[in-house]
Amino acid sequence: MRKAMEIQDNNYESGSEGGGSVNSQTSQPRVTFSGPLKSSSTKRSQKPNTSARFRDDMNEYVEITLDVRDDAVSVQDIRGAVDEQEAALLTSQLERQRPQKLTSQLSAKLKQVSRELKRVTSMDNRRGSEFKRLDRSKTTAARALRGLEFINRNVGTEGWTEVEKRWEKLAVDGLLLRSRFGQCIGMNEKEFAGELFDALARRRGIVTGTITKTQLRDFWEQLSDQSFDARIQTFFDMVDKDADGRITEEEVKEIILLSASANKLKTIQDHAEEYAALIMEDLDPDGLGYIELHNLEMLLVQAPTHSSNTVTESRKLSQMLSQKLVPTKEPNPVKRTVKRFTYFVQDNWKRIWVILLWLVICIGLFLWKFFQYKNRYVFHVMGYCVTFAKGAAETLKFNMAIILLPVCRNTITWLRSRTKLGMAVPFDDNINFHKVIALGIGVGVAIHALCHLTCDFPRLLHASDAAYEPLGKYFGYGDKKPNNYWWFVKGKEGWSGIIMVVLMTIAFTLAQPWFRRNRVKLPKALKRLTGFNAFWYSHHLFVIVYALLLVHGWFLYLSKDWYKKTTWMYLAVPVLIYASERLLRAFRSGYKTVQIQKVAVYPGNVLSLQMTKPQGFKYTSGQYIFVNCADVSPFEWHPFSLTSAPGDDYVSVHIRTLGDWTSQLRSLFSKLCQPPTNSNQSGLLRADIVTGSYIPRMPRLKIDGPYGAPAQDYKKYDVLLLVGLGIGATPLISIVKDVMYHIKQQKEDMENGIVDANNGATNGNNSNKRKPFAVKRAYFYWVTREQGSFEWFRSVMNEVAENDHDHVIELHNYCTSVYEEGDARSALIAMLQSLHHAKNGMDIVSGTRVKTHFARPNWRAVFKHVAVNHTDKRVGVFYCGAPGLTQSLRHLSQDFSRKTSTKFDFHKENF
Repeated sequence: MRKAMEIQDNNYESGSEGGGSVNSQTSQPRVTFSGPLKSSSTKRSQKPNTSARFRDDMNEYVEITLDVRDDAVSVQDIRGAVDEQEAALLTSQLERQRPQKLTSQLSAKLKQVSRELKRVTSMDNRRGSEFKRLDRSKTTAARALRGLEFINRNVGTEGWTEVEKRWEKLAVDGLLLRSRFGQCIGMNEKEFAGELFDALARRRGIVTGTITKTQLRDFWEQLSDQSFDARIQTFFDMVDKDADGRITEEEVKEIILLSASANKLKTIQDHAEEYAALIMEDLDPDGLGYIELHNLEMLLVQAPTHSSNTVTESRKLSQMLSQKLVPTKEPNPVKRTVKRFTYFVQDNWKRIWVILLWLVICIGLFLWKFFQYKNRYVFHVMGYCVTFAKGAAETLKFNMAIILLPVCRNTITWLRSRTKLGMAVPFDDNINFHKVIALGIGVGVAIHALCHLTCDFPRLLHASDAAYEPLGKYFGYGDKKPNNYWWFVKGKEGWSGIIMVVLMTIAFTLAQPWFRRNRVKLPKALKRLTGFNAFWYSHHLFVIVYALLLVHGWFLYLSKDWYKKTTWMYLAVPVLIYASERLLRAFRSGYKTVQIQKVAVYPGNVLSLQMTKPQGFKYTSGQYIFVNCADVSPFEWHPFSLTSAPGDDYVSVHIRTLGDWTSQLRSLFSKLCQPPTNSNQSGLLRADIVTGSYIPRMPRLKIDGPYGAPAQDYKKYDVLLLVGLGIGATPLISIVKDVMYHIKQQKEDMENGIVDANNGATNGNNSNKRKPFAVKRAYFYWVTREQGSFEWFRSVMNEVAENDHDHVIELHNYCTSVYEEGDARSALIAMLQSLHHAKNGMDIVSGTRVKTHFARPNWRAVFKHVAVNHTDKRVGVFYCGAPGLTQSLRHLSQDFSRKTSTKFDFHKENF
């Protein structure tokens, strides 16, 4: 239904109440109000029953059209949208716009327009249900003021003082060159700064390519002006390069190319001509070949619309929450310390009790051996050196045993999946605990070796015959008595201990992040000492270390009875468990050879492998598997998160090229693939779907797993907050697919009568009962640097957008290469994005049905949104990505858990 209202001074057409008239030629009513746009002194018509539309005078009119569409997305009332202050602001802005004659007339009656709008809406209160479907929250200019943040925010916040300081350094003879303009105003992009300089200079008639300080100040005042008029004028001046007051299709294309280039959006650059034609088609329906100022304004105010079901925040509750989250500092230092300690214990109690238990055992073992040897005769010869050496040795036996347990993946997977131990044991920190124990081993080795080599042995060599006599039964008499330092080194105890220390040092060094992640720059000849391979192979040196440890622990100087040689007792059970797991892995991978079904090589050096699902292979979303490719290396196994869901009839992984093995794997599959035939897959480097006539010989793959991971605990929560950075989204994609699978399953159950459609309960008389799915709401935030990354999971995004009619899953994609919303360099991209999405339902940045946001999320706002929408709930926060964001998300989870009724449990995936 379309209603057209033409504003009159105070007289309305006769007809229905309020001056409404109904067009008899159509089934849809049309209400019209009309009047001259003149000053208040204009003579009124003497014929109130005649429409002002048909008067003979030359008065100009403005027609305000309100479209009520059946497919409106956002539902808000327009009543009171324009108040007197907004009208005054708009009046002052329009007086500076071109063409001057028309704008001055429009501004003269603008306040009257706003008053009549409010009057009409109040009269039509009986038809309020229709008006509430209007997709308008404010007037066109007001919405543009909110959505049109043109200039880079650094420009508006630095201030003239900083710009003036840079002027003093950059100006030559009182003039600033065009090439230095961007540097002077704090804008790094020279190309964009040059375009901006040309636009500002063209408007002022400056053609020299240089400006004075006064002119720079004038430029700066326009750039830092936050008003709608100043910003629309700046952008229009940038587009209208020939200063003819019109924008041609070629100029629209050029500004699209400029914006796409600045935001590293290659796909938009490739389709710039198509998008320019789309804009002209929408804003130049008469085919004039150009867009005027008011057409451009129509383009700029097409702000993105949001579904009303995604925003359910109560304004009052949101304000209260904001007040509670304001940081406050406890003035009393004692209370502040106690409060911090209490929070620390609450957040880390699982880790604390495990570490305390470990420390207590280590200290207990150390003290036991310490006092045992202090009470022996050897203490009188070697002193405290032997007590410290033996105490450290006892802790070494214990730590060398338990360090194997955190890496017994099958055992941990079984414990966290089949038992309730996860409520008290922090299985997510198994690798961290492994590292802590390794540190304890390092300390123990240092104390044990130093005490023996620098203290015990020299004291024994210099002991008198009388003092040595009681120790002869341990070290030998006569010719067998140690007479030099080499005697200790060449013995079984000596060389075994020294070799162990060397091997441990190698393995410990190559396991450090700067070696394992190739952060160390070494000569080409030593390049193989860095990377995952060096870490993986050096860790297998511990097979030798454990063998030597048994030798070292059996041939002891001061213990001859077998039952006192306890090293093998410590190691027996952990080594048996670990060895069994390695044998199980070898046996299981032998029959879990998979066939490759689909291969794709995506932008960003990501390889996607879809494989057959082995018989009996059961897993949970969030878990991972080890992959082996004999054509690359028969001995190397690498872990990758599963991106398929348990309900899929295949197994899939996405592998990012980060090292030698992954690079060789990608290269191997790229040679076997065919280029894409679908033009929509322009971002896809190479792809092959093994279902057609072309079926190449694929490399043989083996998989081992699945293994438990922090993300698999998502089923414990009603609400999920999933955060993935780049390729870190892989385990979370599996969770999204699993939630989507259960949504479809629940819908089928309702259709078949298995589940009650009203309350979701399972009907008791049905034999096909299923365990209820806990997740009722999921928020997925994916942040990636490259536009091509969205190709990785395009099908998943589209599936959710098309099938999730109940809005269980809320998807948010962020592309950090695009400047944040409100920056001049991304303004046109945002407008084009909204226009294209409205017409075609596709996002131009991601190529999916999910709209892409620019820059990085405001994580505090994200947590606030979840907390307001889910009061008194426990939310599972699962993060997988670079470690830089870990602390921020953990802190926000803790902060919101303490200060709101919503509790956030943070889980970090080992990445």
